[in-house]
Amino acid sequence: MRSVPEMLSFLLVFYLNYFVLIKQVLFKGKTKEFIFYNILLITGIALLMHYGYEIYRFLNPEFRPRFRRRGPSPWFFVIRNATSLLLMTGLSVAIRMSERWFKVENERKELERAKSEAELQNLKNQISPHFLLNTLNNIYALIEFDPPKAQTAVMELSKLLRHLLYDNSQSYVPLAQEMSFIHNYIELMRIRLADNVTVTTHMNVNKTSRTMIAPLIFISLIENAFKHGVSSHKPSFIDITLRE
Repeated sequence: MRSVPEMLSFLLVFYLNYFVLIKQVLFKGKTKEFIFYNILLITGIALLMHYGYEIYRFLNPEFRPRFRRRGPSPWFFVIRNATSLLLMTGLSVAIRMSERWFKVENERKELERAKSEAELQNLKNQISPHFLLNTLNNIYALIEFDPPKAQTAVMELSKLLRHLLYDNSQSYVPLAQEMSFIHNYIELMRIRLADNVTVTTHMNVNKTSRTMIAPLIFISLIENAFKHGVSSHKPSFIDITLRE
């Protein structure tokens, strides 16, 4: 008969803390109030558990001979019950705090992911129109003095547009695929360069590489190299090296 009231008392303290006190008091920064309420709760239930059991023994004849014998101090049972109830309170706090930490951590990761995607999308929105406009200007210039090169440039541009329209829709793409895009871009830019400009590339990337990167992450650097790193009348060079 004693185990049932004890179990109910433990469950009462656990769930009262889990669903009410921790959420409504502790998580709102009212630590002192939380401790105070639990002292009252644990002390009150521990006393009720002890004296309820004493009354039960007194009212049942089979307990009366043992009841009259001198035993441990009543405070021993009160402290024992209070300690058990305190452990249940600690267990409920630990579970609630763990759940809260995991929730906050998941929300933080989700916010970081959303922020990264927004920044990447913003980068794509900035790069694509700018890149396309520059490329079309280059092809337009080629048409006037070198139509065969202009035709080659159109073919290279079609490959780049395929990447921008289809492959670029993913948040991350294989590194080898991005290297193919960079190679096509370099070949397109190479067509419009004068003979005094030397372009060398060293791309050490395995075609079967599983490394994933954000699309177009390197293109602005390479574009700036072609735009600002060459001279129209002095010998100049562009050296592009990428190692995985």
